[in-house]
Amino acid sequence: MKILLLHGPNLNLLGTREPGVYGNLTLAEINARCAALGAELGAEVHALQSNHEGALIDALHEARAWAGGVIFNPGGYTHTSVALRDAVAAIGLPVVEVHLSNVYAREDFRHKSLLSAVCRAKISGAGWRSYTLALRFLVESLAEP
Repeated sequence: MKILLLHGPNLNLLGTREPGVYGNLTLAEINARCAALGAELGAEVHALQSNHEGALIDALHEARAWAGGVIFNPGGYTHTSVALRDAVAAIGLPVVEVHLSNVYAREDFRHKSLLSAVCRAKISGAGWRSYTLALRFLVESLAEP
């Protein structure tokens, strides 16, 4: 089982970017934790981060050929990108939307996700554990008949 772990804009700054909101772990540390958990669960996790909308769309399209599912933190594009929403809808893979912070405890504009309606699930507010919760959910979902 192969999983794409896809990170959107500004997530490359984790560990130094607003640690009170996003935590102290770096993106590399989150990726390593997810890879280790994936190995325990029998899944191979491939991580990618981009600050560019088109690169994220390309990664989603390419995942159709090799991934069983996607864990996706679209960052700020969550609230603005119809193109990413359409890419998630088009690929035919289960996608779990992930956010480190509790988006509903933040600014009003963060309460609306354009992607949630086309995702299998959404996990937010658990910090770096949002990713591992998503990974456990996705692996278990993919293993069900």
